[in-house]
Amino acid sequence: MKFDFSKYFNAANFEKLMWAVLILVVGTALIYFLASVVKKVLPKSLSQQRKMIIQRLIYYSGFLLLTFIILAQLNISLAPFFGAAGVIGLVVGVASQTSIGNIVSGFFLVGEKSFEIGDVIKVGDKAGVVFSIDLLSIKIRTFDNQLLRIPNQTIISTELINVTRFPIRRLDFNVSVAYKEDLAKVKTLLEEVAKANPLSLDEPEPLIVFKDFGASGIDILLGVWFEKQNYLKVKNSIFQEIKARFDAEGIEIPFPHVTLYTGEATKPFPVMNTTGKK
Repeated sequence: MKFDFSKYFNAANFEKLMWAVLILVVGTALIYFLASVVKKVLPKSLSQQRKMIIQRLIYYSGFLLLTFIILAQLNISLAPFFGAAGVIGLVVGVASQTSIGNIVSGFFLVGEKSFEIGDVIKVGDKAGVVFSIDLLSIKIRTFDNQLLRIPNQTIISTELINVTRFPIRRLDFNVSVAYKEDLAKVKTLLEEVAKANPLSLDEPEPLIVFKDFGASGIDILLGVWFEKQNYLKVKNSIFQEIKARFDAEGIEIPFPHVTLYTGEATKPFPVMNTTGKK
């Protein structure tokens, strides 16, 4: 049986194909142009996540409409496709239960608003900045600039910490001082360090708690409140200032010591190092 090419490859069909290509090019340009315009006119108060959702709605609906227009231009009937779609959909649905679960979980994540694009989150032992929230997964940019992909279903069923959800945070410093030190003086010094730091907030006021009688000294907690964007500056500056004030005031920061004995009744004996010093 000889195949009749002229039935399909003729001037009329070629003209339809050229119009379809033109519609595709112009339609794609219009969709991207419309998404760009909408992004610019959206209010600045709108979160990055909502802007992303609106843009994707424009893309998905635009390309779906463009597909129908091109199929109509080519006089392609959709009836056979709808018939086959039911069978294909059943097969794909059974084979992709995990993907469907991720998609459903993605809708829950967007509706719950536990985090948005730009937030710093912790999931298990992983942490980073939310880079993208997609249908199947969220993408996180770790602090060493790696891309981490986590399925939505994992996120929805795992304990998640949003580090930057609230405008202010508390940073805790665990300090230890020798047993011989005056705790009232140490408390005053820590209060002065916290209040003198320009990045430390006066309200809520710094927190100081005497925690434990440790193995080598008394453990103290200093909690400093700050604006979330100043995390590294506060951590480094407070750390340095505590060390500087303790050195200036002669406050001893203890560390573990080991004493050697030759027997129960003997005194500790000196140990000579390679430099000849005790």
